Amino acid sequence: LETTEVGTLQIVSVPCLDDNFAYLMRDGTSGNVALIDAPESAAVEAALHALDWTLTHIFITHHHGDHIDGVEGLRARRTLDVVGSSVDAHRLPVLTRAVMPGESFAWGEIEVRVIDTPGHTVGHIVYHLPEAGVLFSGDTLFAMGCGRLFEGTAQQMWGGLSALMDLPDETVVFFGHEYTASNADFALTVDPQNEALHRRVHDVIDVLESGGRTTPTTLGLERATNPFLRAVSPDVARHLGLPDADPEIVFAEVRRRKDNA
Repeated sequence: LETTEVGTLQIVSVPCLDDNFAYLMRDGTSGNVALIDAPESAAVEAALHALDWTLTHIFITHHHGDHIDGVEGLRARRTLDVVGSSVDAHRLPVLTRAVMPGESFAWGEIEVRVIDTPGHTVGHIVYHLPEAGVLFSGDTLFAMGCGRLFEGTAQQMWGGLSALMDLPDETVVFFGHEYTASNADFALTVDPQNEALHRRVHDVIDVLESGGRTTPTTLGLERATNPFLRAVSPDVARHLGLPDADPEIVFAEVRRRKDNA
């Protein structure tokens, strides 16, 4: 199990299904353990057993089965606080706390901010822990990618990504899927002159070929190399033949090309 330590937090990535990541996060101060998304119960139970952690909370980013199907199995064996968006409560497992986009709540003594990121789904939210500088981005933001627009619009998705780009560069981002290899291949077609991107692609190849994982990333690295965030870059706009277009229009074209890649 790969563990990232941030302040009092230990965050463990748990590979699930074919390419999903769930995350177990333990706060050393309170002893609380949160699971961010629950693609399946078996992999999470195995990780909890290996870590000897007691699960107390589940934070859900959105309603897709590969993010919630494990909730009931995990809840059957223990009492849990299950947190999710009030906007999507009718499509989520029964929540003990329905949060509004834009609000904050306390997890022990830690503040968790709920950021509205519709696009992949209309009720998608992400969880930001500002003091720790940690973001759980679900299927909104990936390494060098973003989620498909299954329910929302490009305008909505760009609005959500723009909100994330207001966060500090050093924000550590834990994302929902290991799509990084295909995202890297696509990024090179959109932003071919980006030297930082070329360096990152080489690094990603090395990590994946050695059996590693590409999560987490940082917001600064994504700002420099993620073609969806780089819709603000004149270089990307020119390469797409949209030299004077608003970033939202450039983003929509990048998303269209990725969908058709």
